[in-house]
Amino acid sequence: MLFRLGCNITVPYIAPAAMDAMFNSGTMLTYLNMMSGGALSQCAVFALGVTPYINATIIMQLLTVAIPALEQMSKEGEEGRRKITRITRYVGGGIALMLSVGYWFILRNMGALHYTSGWEKWFSMAVIVLCFTAGALLVTWMGEQIDDKGIGNGVSLLIFAGIISRWSGITTSVQGLLTQAQSKPQYYFYLPLIAVLALVAVVFVVILSNAERRIPVQYAKRVVGRKMYGGQASHIPIKVNMSGVMPVIFASALCSIPSTIGSFISFDRTQHPFWASFFDVFNYTSLTYMILYMLLILAFNYFYVAIQYNPVEIANNLRKNNGAIPGIRPGKPTSDFIAKTLSKITLIGALFLMLVAGLPILLARITGVNIQLGGTSLLIVVGVALDTSRSMESYMLMRHHKGFLE
Repeated sequence: MLFRLGCNITVPYIAPAAMDAMFNSGTMLTYLNMMSGGALSQCAVFALGVTPYINATIIMQLLTVAIPALEQMSKEGEEGRRKITRITRYVGGGIALMLSVGYWFILRNMGALHYTSGWEKWFSMAVIVLCFTAGALLVTWMGEQIDDKGIGNGVSLLIFAGIISRWSGITTSVQGLLTQAQSKPQYYFYLPLIAVLALVAVVFVVILSNAERRIPVQYAKRVVGRKMYGGQASHIPIKVNMSGVMPVIFASALCSIPSTIGSFISFDRTQHPFWASFFDVFNYTSLTYMILYMLLILAFNYFYVAIQYNPVEIANNLRKNNGAIPGIRPGKPTSDFIAKTLSKITLIGALFLMLVAGLPILLARITGVNIQLGGTSLLIVVGVALDTSRSMESYMLMRHHKGFLE
């Protein structure tokens, strides 16, 4: 409730009506607006949402792999994780401040600011920047409170709430199809087709999100004193969608940069045909955009898995614990086998993400109507719902209650 309230309180000195033209389909601002629950288009206090914290988290994950000091800190247990979380907060605050300043310049260029004198211009800048930055920090604090005292991941639940609040736009898509159907009867066929495909996509996302490849592991028996340890069989779970929605977010952000820049530049298309065709190539519904989008999802999926999983480290841990994969020798053969398995599973996961993310673009090309139920939104909503469901089930089982889904 507090999150939705902050998404509807507009900061001073701003006329949100002047911002409507900026949030067309296919720009990076559309993605940021979706992540903030529509607060960005309204210039609300929570306009930045959890985007600064997510960016800070991604940056810290990359730096943890690249900087040995941070990698050592991450292995120091609870105290090390607490230090990294504190550093992530500071990085998120810095990113929020930079985004707030950049957003103020955008508002000024679009003529969406109200001030009467020179000194009031700089005063309004300070008020707007501080409101946006404080709102981003408050949203991060709310997410951490949900982590500590609630069920599920707090930041993910806030994104979930924002996306659900924006799904009222589905009604607009349906109305657009019905309006066009008056002149083109084939649009009556598109509406049930989109509904069926949306249902199939949800089921497909649920199945693939829970799917995993289990590598069997056998631990050798060893005797310590009078007790025998080991001897049990286990497995290494490798999820098909290991990287989650991150490759889709990275790919959509990069592909949207040219169209976002184009929305800020006003020029005569007849006098500058090259730039007109260049920006048309990166339109949300263009074929080139879709192909580039798919390739970037594939590349980012492999990149994200590579920084998250180290087959050599997994093989060394198995050897230290007297574990081995049946039929595979310990050491380098084990790491090669794990790397080969990871490569195959990563390809399947990338194809899954490409299908889910590309389907709305393909439907938009066929029907000519913007599909509000985007692939990124669908992946986030289904993933958060599944994680929250599992968290609630484990919470119930720990307290000997019957599961709420039974």
